[in-house]
Amino acid sequence: MSLSLIVGLGNPGAEYANTRHNAGYWFIVRLAEQLGARWVSESKLHGQVAKVHLDGNSLLLLKPTTFMNRSGQCLSAALRYYKIEADQALVAHDELDLPPGSARFKFGGGHGGQNGLRDIKQHLGHGDFHRLRIGIGHPGHKDRVTPWVLGRPGADDARAIEDAIDRALTHLPLALQGRMDEAMKRLHTPPERASGP
Repeated sequence: MSLSLIVGLGNPGAEYANTRHNAGYWFIVRLAEQLGARWVSESKLHGQVAKVHLDGNSLLLLKPTTFMNRSGQCLSAALRYYKIEADQALVAHDELDLPPGSARFKFGGGHGGQNGLRDIKQHLGHGDFHRLRIGIGHPGHKDRVTPWVLGRPGADDARAIEDAIDRALTHLPLALQGRMDEAMKRLHTPPERASGP
C-alpha cells in the first residue's frame, strides 16, 4: 500500500518550535520546504494542509494546529475528509526510546507513552498506521520526561536529530511507492562513519 498522507506531530506556537517534542513538525516542515509546498489552514481539519507531488506521487502533508494530546482530532478528520485509509498515512513523531540521530519506520504497535499517538489511537480505535519514529533520547528517569520533551536539545543533539530527518527524507520516496520494507532496511542501517587515522 502506497502512502497518501504524511502528518508531523508537534505543539503549535513559537515557544514550542525548537523543542524535542516537535521533531515531527521539524520533519514535515523540512519536507514541505524541499517540495516548495504552500500551507493552507483548514479549520475543519484542525490543521494546515499542503498538497504536493513527490516522484510522481500525489501526497497530502498535514500539520496539526491542535496541541500534541489532540493530534487524533486532526488526523481522523483528514482521513475522513479525503477518504484515505489509516494504513496509507505516515505519522512522524518524536521517540524517547531512540537516541538522537536515529530514525525508524514502523507499522502498527502501541503508543509507547507518546501523547499524540495515544490520541490518534483513541480516535481511530486502532494503531494500524505507519510511523516515522525520530529519536530524541531519554532523560534517564520517567519523572524527567515532561521537561525533557518540552525542552530544547543541545547543539549536538539538535544536529543529530536533523541528520536523522535528512536520512528519513532520502528514503521517503521508497515508502511512498509502497516499498516500505526496503525503506526500513535502508533507513535502519547505520550511516557509515568515517574511520579514524
